[in-house]
Amino acid sequence: MTAISFPWLDQKEYPFRAHFFEAQGQKMHYIDEGQGETLLFVHGTPSWSFDFRHQIETLSTQYRCVAVDHIGFGLSDKPAHFDYSVQNHARILEAFIGHLGLKDITLVVHDFGGPIGFDYALKHPANIKRLIVLNSWLWSAEGEPEFRKMKPILKSPLLPFLYRRLNFSPRYLLPQSFFDKSVLSKNTRRQYTGPFPGPSERSGPLAFAKSLLMDQDWFESLWKQIHLLADKPILFIWGMNDAFVSPKYLEKFAVPFSRKTLARLEQCGHFPQEEKKEEVLEQMRRFLSQ
Repeated sequence: MTAISFPWLDQKEYPFRAHFFEAQGQKMHYIDEGQGETLLFVHGTPSWSFDFRHQIETLSTQYRCVAVDHIGFGLSDKPAHFDYSVQNHARILEAFIGHLGLKDITLVVHDFGGPIGFDYALKHPANIKRLIVLNSWLWSAEGEPEFRKMKPILKSPLLPFLYRRLNFSPRYLLPQSFFDKSVLSKNTRRQYTGPFPGPSERSGPLAFAKSLLMDQDWFESLWKQIHLLADKPILFIWGMNDAFVSPKYLEKFAVPFSRKTLARLEQCGHFPQEEKKEEVLEQMRRFLSQ
């Protein structure tokens, strides 16, 4: 356990003790709160374990809540040069789970945390007790009209400039992903922009954007193995007004699973855990108690 201090960090809003795991020569921050069955939270972009603070604060009274910050995000190291590929994040997560010896995991994933977390789950299905998925995906989007529209932007030489110089992902894309933008107070926004103070520390979000262009075949390879998890209890919590991952993704994602629960949150965008924190907590508590 290590003391942490960042000028932008609101430790009343995020009151957790810091822990670090050495990953490929870098420090990966994580939190480990409470005791009991293990809930492992895996975030996407441009976010970090802060995403799930509301749920962790309550659930850690009954469960062991472990939440990582991928290298390049949150309170983890952000080297200018590193393998920020989604596949490498998945390798690091696998090593991290082995290091802590986590067993019978309830895996909670959001956004890019979906493919990263499911990569582990598909390799180690016997170690997964349940799954909770919030607004994510696990297949190639090459045929989707939304992806075809986005492709020229992802290929644009301006993309690195937008991400590195303008901090584009947390400053612009994240607020646009909320249905109710009033939820994002000035202080809350600061918790998302603060981890990326300068151009050299913004490689993580840029790599995830590039992953959408380069890794569609890998996403599809995971989806083709989904039968390995089809009998696991799974809860889908979905913001139904998501500008990036639409409700049709929920319908496709749910098909293979025989023991599924679907929670559709109306008037909610891409971050249900932030925008509808109480509803998400209630859905999780109900599912975990079954």
